Amino acid sequence: MPEREMRADVLVIGGGLGGVAAALAALRAGRTVLLTEEYQWLGGQLTSQAVPPDEHSWVERFGVTASYRALRDGIRDYYRSHYPLTDRARRTRDLNPGAGHVSRLCHEPRVAVAVIEQMLAPYRGSGRLTVLQPAVPVAAHTDGDRVTAVTVSFEGGPVVLTAPFVLDATETGDLLPMTGTEYVTGAESRTETGEPHAPAVADPANMQALSVCFAIDHVDGNHVIDRPASYDFWRAYEPPFWGAPMLSWQTPNPRTLQISTRSFTPNPDDDPWLVDADQRVNPGDGNLWTFRRIAARRNFTGGLYPSDVCLVNWPMIDYFEHPYVDAPDPAAVERAARELSFSVLYWLQTEAPRPDGGTGWPGLRLRGDVTGSPDGLAMAPYVRESRRIRAEYTVVEQDLSLEIRGDKGAASYPDSVGVGMYRIDLHPSTGGDNYIDVASCPFEIPLGALIPQRMENLLPAGKNIGTTHITNGSYRLHPVEWNAGEVAGALAAFCLDRAVSARAVRNTPALLTEFQSRLIADGVELRWPDISGY
Repeated sequence: MPEREMRADVLVIGGGLGGVAAALAALRAGRTVLLTEEYQWLGGQLTSQAVPPDEHSWVERFGVTASYRALRDGIRDYYRSHYPLTDRARRTRDLNPGAGHVSRLCHEPRVAVAVIEQMLAPYRGSGRLTVLQPAVPVAAHTDGDRVTAVTVSFEGGPVVLTAPFVLDATETGDLLPMTGTEYVTGAESRTETGEPHAPAVADPANMQALSVCFAIDHVDGNHVIDRPASYDFWRAYEPPFWGAPMLSWQTPNPRTLQISTRSFTPNPDDDPWLVDADQRVNPGDGNLWTFRRIAARRNFTGGLYPSDVCLVNWPMIDYFEHPYVDAPDPAAVERAARELSFSVLYWLQTEAPRPDGGTGWPGLRLRGDVTGSPDGLAMAPYVRESRRIRAEYTVVEQDLSLEIRGDKGAASYPDSVGVGMYRIDLHPSTGGDNYIDVASCPFEIPLGALIPQRMENLLPAGKNIGTTHITNGSYRLHPVEWNAGEVAGALAAFCLDRAVSARAVRNTPALLTEFQSRLIADGVELRWPDISGY
């Protein structure tokens, strides 16, 4: 089969939240876009990875871009238009369909998929946007410091994609090694970054855990899955720092590292209106059923939902035996992580201690129809830590740690292109580290973190921006990934309009001011009001 070729103004490889936001920004600026995605759903961690949005406490008022707010509003409107909500649920402005504690907007992944498709539909219809899906990058071609083409596998054969600007919005920074772009993995040393929580010696293989999420409900009948092949291993597994078997209700408290006992009560018949999803007050993970619940049956009429739907993204599904990024066989690592998730489910169904003194909930039912995957788990693994570019500016712990910054607040960057807020939240890692969970100040996103030190037309558009192993823990969440992707798409379009490089935009005051003004006009917030972190 001869190679097919396609061309656009902007090429976005990866259709997660950053990739979608990048495509939308370039399209709004009048550019043509090629967007590729490996999985059947666009949306990445929000959809194919089945992770309800992790957001800051002020998300309903400020601190996200206008287009991210449109995504959130669209999700709520979709429920109001298509679901039989109770009158009270339909009337509330800040509808939380799942009444989960992790976010003020916990919802089913398919709804986000539908809304993302709605946001892209006009550009597909006009021909300005072409989406190749499922498509996987397999090679890149360069000429000096420029990417000239990316080859993807699509519909059984190669397709060569070209554009003046290439954006890497993949979950693991796949284009960085393909293009020879300088990048970092794992933990930098304290000598390099000066970060209090960095290790003394760099460890490129020390990365946050991989997780394969899944959805469950609890109904009549026996829904116990086949005993996983690796169940005996995981049932006996006790990480040195865990303080208990991993398959138990005892886990380290991320903030104190003291051993805490979680509760689990399927369908507690709680009032969804009493849920206060504010992580300043309570991280919300005490009762694992309601922690990331994505459908609260009391929000719907007519008995439509016989049970709540609970999304399992809990400590015991964190796979940190082997790193995923730059592994000799990433597929084998993902298979092992999936085995862990199945083992957790089997334990819940058969051996988990119940409050009444019994063991197991055989009525727990795996809801693969909710997550869209043939094996019943999420389509894609939740990758917390990507390859990260060596950038013109790298965000370090000293820029945003509340303990270090105190009343001064996070570092303010003259080249700010957005804002974000989340605690510096690192899950246990492949290097044997326990949780690192540090209070953070509301922070800015510097444009320098999106500019590679050498490459001229390759931009990061997701979790692969210039952060460290430590600060990635704050910058990896949904609204920040969206903001980074949106800026990358807007920057590519701006550079094409002005016939300048991305590096010149950052380092030329007049161009930077003009670009920041354009972002503000598009609804991108560059500064925080005077608020305190947590």
